[in-house]
Amino acid sequence: MIADRRREWARNLKRRESVSDAPEYAGSLTGPTSVGAPPRPRNRLLRALPPEESARLRPHLEPVALAPLALLAPAGAPIRHVYFPETGVISLLSRSDDGALIENGTVGHEGMVGFPLVLGVDWTASAIMSEVPGVSWRMDAAVFRALLPELPALEASLRRYLAYLFAQIAQSLACNGLHPVEQRCARWLLMTHDRVEGDEFLLTHDVVAQMLAVRRAGVSVAFEGLRDRGVIDYRRGRVTVRDRAGLEAAACECYRIVCGHRDRLLAPLAD
Repeated sequence: MIADRRREWARNLKRRESVSDAPEYAGSLTGPTSVGAPPRPRNRLLRALPPEESARLRPHLEPVALAPLALLAPAGAPIRHVYFPETGVISLLSRSDDGALIENGTVGHEGMVGFPLVLGVDWTASAIMSEVPGVSWRMDAAVFRALLPELPALEASLRRYLAYLFAQIAQSLACNGLHPVEQRCARWLLMTHDRVEGDEFLLTHDVVAQMLAVRRAGVSVAFEGLRDRGVIDYRRGRVTVRDRAGLEAAACECYRIVCGHRDRLLAPLAD
């Protein structure tokens, strides 16, 4: 039963939350791993910074590798770090009264995680989890809050990004209630493809089922349909996009709508 599977996933997340007072984990229960710094940020918010603001921010940014399903912060926890993803995808998750979880937003190289700090709030209402492995810039939350008033270009970009994120969340909620599983899977795969490097990324049926709050069997059928049409390949938890245009044709109109919001609101930011 999907409800049982969702509750089991929620219990696993709850156990992670209770292991330590520190709300950040990667892999099973270890912290994000430091990695070598990329020569130039791929993150659109960081790339758009004027040189003087970039110079102020860069000494405080640490590149880290995030494992799949790494819990970065449980719901209700203080925000200890902000993240500017380079590759991979980070999910914002909501929990129902019965413990079930569903994705309400995704963040990639177009944005940042820890956005309540921009609004003067120092805790997160959503659980934050690394969904597709990748690399991110990480910064101490207290340092970020102290520096933000001195970084007007970054603050302006973040406000535009928040408008986009809220529009994405609203459209995702509508999509989950209106469209069949295959169309939703195609939309979700497109949004992931937009954020990763290359046409191949790690992803399991279980993760997609949890993110979309559907049965794993439904995701399997959707993936098989997309594979039979030649738009994706799927083997051992690894998805390869074979036909981008075909995948877009298989998705519902929600993907196009969200892209329109992205292009309109984030156009001033460097790509």
